Amino acid sequence: MATLFQGLVAVTPLSPSKFRTSLSERKTSVFVLRSDAKGGPNTRKTQLLIPNALVTQGTTSVPSASKPGHELLLFEALREGLEEEMERDATVCVMGEDVGHYGGSYKVTRNLAEKFGDLRVLDTPIAENAFTGMGIGAAMTGLRPIIEGMNMGFLLLAFNQISNNCGMLHYTSGGQFKIPVVIRGPGGVGRQLGAEHSQRLESYFQSIPGIQMVACSTPYNAKGLMKAAIRSDNPVILFEHVLLYNLKEKIPDEEYVLSLEEAEMVRPGEHVTILTYSRMRYHVMQAAKTLVNKGYDPEVIDIRSLKPFDLHTIGNSIKKTHRVLIVEECMRTGGIGASLTAAITENFHDYLDAPIICLSSQDVPTPYAGTLEEWTVVQPAQIVTAVEQLCQ
Repeated sequence: MATLFQGLVAVTPLSPSKFRTSLSERKTSVFVLRSDAKGGPNTRKTQLLIPNALVTQGTTSVPSASKPGHELLLFEALREGLEEEMERDATVCVMGEDVGHYGGSYKVTRNLAEKFGDLRVLDTPIAENAFTGMGIGAAMTGLRPIIEGMNMGFLLLAFNQISNNCGMLHYTSGGQFKIPVVIRGPGGVGRQLGAEHSQRLESYFQSIPGIQMVACSTPYNAKGLMKAAIRSDNPVILFEHVLLYNLKEKIPDEEYVLSLEEAEMVRPGEHVTILTYSRMRYHVMQAAKTLVNKGYDPEVIDIRSLKPFDLHTIGNSIKKTHRVLIVEECMRTGGIGASLTAAITENFHDYLDAPIICLSSQDVPTPYAGTLEEWTVVQPAQIVTAVEQLCQ
């Protein structure tokens, strides 16, 4: 294995791709929408509105400003978690296109090559099937590789390695091999990045047995999920959204590691459970502000774990609200929402007072034109309308 790594390091580092698009700095406000009004157990069907509901500005997962911590952009939080794990465990390494001295297409690995060397931060040729297979092989020998896909769409070229090797080798070897590998990279609908760079591939990988999947949505959970994924003995796919890299919040100074199988309660509520993840979390919270001003009290859950679902948190919410709205950026046909709808129907059907509504992206390639691109993705106004329909 050492000989293989040394041979690959001799390859001339790749120059920045002409297809790479940098994200401009974006100022993002995150709101916590709360109402102190509570409905009694016998009022859930008849009294759906909260009189004099107010909106208060705050944050969803950021520690209080009075508590110690430091502010990071989401891509910096990912890098901080990765750096801490590389310092803690010498078997952790990174490989992918331009992850070395260039620092990654979105700078998640910036300065890591200078600190840890070219063998632990390995620039690879443009050959996703080759370096993904190499990372899986390295995991079989005892390393903990992090494989970066410059774009999640490019990892379709490595689908055979991810499915037939990464997801199955622990099982087909009778447990003789562990595959502690993390596959991560940007995905989702960008800002006019075109169809091939704006794919929503979560459901593609969700169908692979033997793989866990998580999606980060804030700097806090990005770092915590990154560290948890690296420490896991299972193969983990970490989805990052291309439009959230410049989201900023304060995270704790002390070390923390999140669970790979737990959802996050973003906003407690009484009238409807809204399940979402990744970028759609912010569309939902924008809609929640409108809904609270209209007198509704939505409960918002960031499911985070796309495989397996946290049915404990989801089920407890459904038993309270009796209504479910799923908001996703994935495609409607065969998407995450379809799997979640099936799981809820199978486990919590008797608690539902209305049919599940699932808002998903259009089943079309993402258009390049900005106005058409917006039409393919769920917008806050659609969420408001759906909640009003559910609560009638």
